[in-house]
Amino acid sequence: MKKNILSTVSILCMLFLLSASAFAGGQKDTSGKLSVAASFDAMAEFTKAVGGNKVTVVTLTPAGIEPHEFEPKARDMAAVSKAAVFVYNGLGMEAWAEKAVAAANNPKLIAVNASEGAAAISNTDPREIKEHGQFDPHLWLSLSGAVQEVNNIAATLEKADPANAQYYAENAKSYIKTLNDLKTEYAGKFAASKRKSFVTGHAAFAYFCRDFGLEQNSVEDVFAEGEPSAKQLAGLVDYCRQKDVRTIFVEDMVSPAVSKTLANEIGATVKTIATVEGPEDGKTYLERQKENLEKIYAALN
Repeated sequence: MKKNILSTVSILCMLFLLSASAFAGGQKDTSGKLSVAASFDAMAEFTKAVGGNKVTVVTLTPAGIEPHEFEPKARDMAAVSKAAVFVYNGLGMEAWAEKAVAAANNPKLIAVNASEGAAAISNTDPREIKEHGQFDPHLWLSLSGAVQEVNNIAATLEKADPANAQYYAENAKSYIKTLNDLKTEYAGKFAASKRKSFVTGHAAFAYFCRDFGLEQNSVEDVFAEGEPSAKQLAGLVDYCRQKDVRTIFVEDMVSPAVSKTLANEIGATVKTIATVEGPEDGKTYLERQKENLEKIYAALN
């Protein structure tokens, strides 16, 4: 990370451990709903889909902030301290998560690593591994990954609130069916696609590609850091020409400048794609995934 998140959280840990009595987090809020803190938008979306009207969800990473760069403030730590459940993606996405749980000093808090049990994709860049860990964290951009995360979240809500366990299980079952139906629909489409390769602003779609037998290349790395050198950009130009890439995708929170340069060089169009890391145009996870799927499918045909 560009900022020393762990150092900051360590300081917050001491502050909150000293004032833990101020945050004797209850299982329910004043409206009788289960209190949940979620690390960023996709985790909040999955939690709301499962929790429905039985949960109140606070999203820690604010709109417009790249979750890779998010550094929790005192109010964020307080939200975790007062929650019954803390939902985070894992796989190195939230370097501060374990420290936040320790700092909460809340014996009632149940933390769920939503990616637990997933077949993680390993990073290959030594610098990325050193700074962020061994794995690509973008599991939620895969429909199969979303199913894994929803199952983990549902199990945790059921544990935290057994009186409503059946309600959570039914919501999860319904949502997972929608995810699986969407995957099945596009698996057939992508299997028949003329091309299989696309280019994004940063390398967030490896799990998505694994779902559908596709290949991504990117302007920036897995963690949206740095810009390509002249040599790397030339390599991207060659790649696009060899693979007949006609669309360059960009994300809301990644600078489009180099992507536009690349598109101009090869005569491609530039289109926006969602990483579902923050709220975008008030759309749901499913709405944004459907748009992603249709845009990528159209670009390959």
